[in-house]
Amino acid sequence: MSQAPTVTPVAPDAPGWRVVCLCAAWCRVCEAYQPIFEALARRHPEVGFHWLDIEDEADVLGDLDVETFPCLLVMEGRCPRFFGPLLPQPEPLERLLAALRASPGGPPVVSLSAAWLAHFQSRS
Repeated sequence: MSQAPTVTPVAPDAPGWRVVCLCAAWCRVCEAYQPIFEALARRHPEVGFHWLDIEDEADVLGDLDVETFPCLLVMEGRCPRFFGPLLPQPEPLERLLAALRASPGGPPVVSLSAAWLAHFQSRS
């Protein structure tokens, strides 16, 4: 796999948006999706994009269960607004981001561990 995309530093309590792709180095679908994800990160500099290998950083996941790759977590500040698999194409993520950003302040869809939030705080 190529080098992970540059992480846009965003503190977990920031009001901005973040997209985290949960992947595995052995996953060929993730490998094919990575350049698409990187292109989306360049197209949306106002959103923090993060590539997280679930095996390299298993301690960060807490109770999050990843069954299908790639799996995406979209967060509005500290609030997880989407968690699940998404087709590894640019259009589904573009549509999802547009829909979520058009209706800010929705309820969280999963609980995140303190380790998860601390992981991103350490990158700010």
